[in-house]
Amino acid sequence: MEFLEVQPGKITILSDTAIRGKDLDETKAKAAKKAAEESLSKKGSDIDFALAEAELAEAVAQIQAIAKLRKK
Repeated sequence: MEFLEVQPGKITILSDTAIRGKDLDETKAKAAKKAAEESLSKKGSDIDFALAEAELAEAVAQIQAIAKLRKK
């Protein structure tokens, strides 16, 4: 869960997890995305779909963050 507090001259973000932009690795994020997509496509296997969906969402968010950082 994340919380955001905006005040004049200051923004505070509280989050369970965070990754610094410089620590993002596009190759790893794309590999994680592919692995999560493959896991989700295996119907009938013994997979935790909630976990695979969360991993997919995290990888997609990282890829989007990398794309935004490149535009700066």
